[in-house]
Amino acid sequence: MALKDRIEDSRSAGEKASAGGVALWRQRLLEEINLDELADLDLAQRRARLEKVAGHIVSREGPVLSASERGALVRRVVDEALGLGVLEPLLADPSVTEIMVNGPDDVYVERAGRLQRIETTFANEDQLLQTIDRIVAQVNRRVDESSPMVDARLPTGERVNVIIPPLSLVGPVLTIRRFPRAYTIEELVEAGSMDPHSAVLLASFIRARMNIVVSGGTGTGKTTMLNALSAFVPNGERIVTIEDSAELQLAQEHIIRLESRPPNIEGKGQVTVRDLVRNSLRMRPDRIIVGEVRGPETLDMLQAMNTGHEGSMVTVHSNSADDAIYRLQTMASMSDVRLPFETVRDQINSAVDVVVHLGRGSDGSRRVWEIAAVASRRRETFRLQSVMRFVPEPIGPDRVLRGAYHHHPVPRVLAARLFEAGESIPPAFGVGDDESLLREIT
Repeated sequence: MALKDRIEDSRSAGEKASAGGVALWRQRLLEEINLDELADLDLAQRRARLEKVAGHIVSREGPVLSASERGALVRRVVDEALGLGVLEPLLADPSVTEIMVNGPDDVYVERAGRLQRIETTFANEDQLLQTIDRIVAQVNRRVDESSPMVDARLPTGERVNVIIPPLSLVGPVLTIRRFPRAYTIEELVEAGSMDPHSAVLLASFIRARMNIVVSGGTGTGKTTMLNALSAFVPNGERIVTIEDSAELQLAQEHIIRLESRPPNIEGKGQVTVRDLVRNSLRMRPDRIIVGEVRGPETLDMLQAMNTGHEGSMVTVHSNSADDAIYRLQTMASMSDVRLPFETVRDQINSAVDVVVHLGRGSDGSRRVWEIAAVASRRRETFRLQSVMRFVPEPIGPDRVLRGAYHHHPVPRVLAARLFEAGESIPPAFGVGDDESLLREIT
């Protein structure tokens, strides 16, 4: 056999070893390493030590590999022994915002708002289940046929959802949403997510203690927007944040961060977002920021906005600014306190000042599609007045979404509150009572 053929056969063996034999090399690594010695090292030192030992093992017992192939195999072995296996490179890639594993052979990622299928796969379903067990064990949870759905969070902040058979018909499904980086409002303007005039107006709304609802669909950047807006809260105020999974990254000094807790294995010990909202009212907050309302806690949040906690913020899933208002009404009605729809409507009219609706374009771009002021009061039918609206242009051959931000006058009621707080209104908006801009939501 020629030397070239022998080298190609060795490389082929190396590829097989890296694809299907990682578990074998991991077992050899665990047999040779001193676990007591590893316990005294931090994570970086532990990884360096394992890479050194794994490199020796592969060089001594493995097939003939090039330096790059050997390095890739060693990293996969260490990732499998120490981290989340084939997912580790994806978690280290800052361009990946979401990881979706649909069984061992289908792995998708989201980059720049677009889904991409990648070549990375798990060796088999057992390897995927082992990775899932490693994730849920970090939060003292378990996943099996009796508990086939789990929400968890990685130590680095990523949100994790797991669902396995028999509920999933495609095998174990793992979804990891990356911890969003804290963008400033200036960075969002530079990225085209909003125009400078709208950014100035939103900052004025925050400083003037307006109650703001950030709405949008899944993955439209609601948490990112909430982070950016919260930067304008004065530093001397006491802020309480409430989330299912802690993602907000506020820069103020006086912040109390609360996170809900799921039930334990016995089904006990659950602390809901509603429990935290109720408790926060006893903590003397100046502002309450709720990561997302999706149930009966909506009524408690509206009560807080109406009882001296102006300037509070919340996010809600919806398809439009109009839909956000009705979503709030529906979710508030889910409370164990049975209130007529008219009463809930009065609560919303009194509590909510502005709705900031976010959307994602066909090209994956995220931006503010509308800023709408709640113009109705008390027992009136819901009425919204658009202050800013993004009007898209037809998609061109390059498939890039373009459009223009249209500005409209700020309602006099909100303008008066801005002036009382010493805030100004950008000239692009002005002040007025143009009834043609009002729309009833029936």
